[in-house]
Amino acid sequence: MSLSAVHGTLSSLKSCQADIGTGMDIVTDVAMDLAETQDQGDNPGIKEMEAMILECAKLDREINHFVDIVQQVTSEVNTQQQPEAMFSLSAKVKEQFTERIARLSDAELQSHPKVVAFMDSMKNSLNQANQESVENTEELDEDIAVTQSQVNFTCPLTQVEMVNPMKNKKCNHHYDEAAILGLIKAKQGQKKKCRCPVVGCGNTDVRQSDLIPDQMLRRKIQSQKRHSSRT
Repeated sequence: MSLSAVHGTLSSLKSCQADIGTGMDIVTDVAMDLAETQDQGDNPGIKEMEAMILECAKLDREINHFVDIVQQVTSEVNTQQQPEAMFSLSAKVKEQFTERIARLSDAELQSHPKVVAFMDSMKNSLNQANQESVENTEELDEDIAVTQSQVNFTCPLTQVEMVNPMKNKKCNHHYDEAAILGLIKAKQGQKKKCRCPVVGCGNTDVRQSDLIPDQMLRRKIQSQKRHSSRT
């Protein structure tokens, strides 16, 4: 196997990771639907969704480690070396991967961004359901609500409605995923820290690890779009 074939395989794995992320978003949506319509406390369906999210997070983590190890091992290979040198790569990757996975703890999965988003979504869904059961008022002022939503749904970078809102754990501000990741990458290329783009925010070091997908906000944005299309 050539190095170009290895790189092609890694590219396929990264595409697979994107599909895993999409699947985790879908699982979170289903769990939120269950939480909004049933009792969350003892709901076996939600427990199954949580277990599924953790399994996906585990697979995503393993792919990350595998890709990292393959890249490290192949970077040490001189392209001018004899073909037989390639045969030892597979064993080396397998050995290092096995050792690294053995050191991992399932408890670490709780810090996976998609798992954090799932747990936050479940908590918010339960709080919302409890609030609605106490305050059974509907459509207090739809015009004001829509105006407020439009402000909250606007990305401070693109100035348009967010598609995949990300919440910053440090300052609690939201940005569209593509926009904020693009800004972080650009700043890294300039060897600079990324400042939160919200005017007046004192957070001067926004990092990708600080960002959590906000599934509740994404659902609200989608709900408003459906409402707007009907009206």
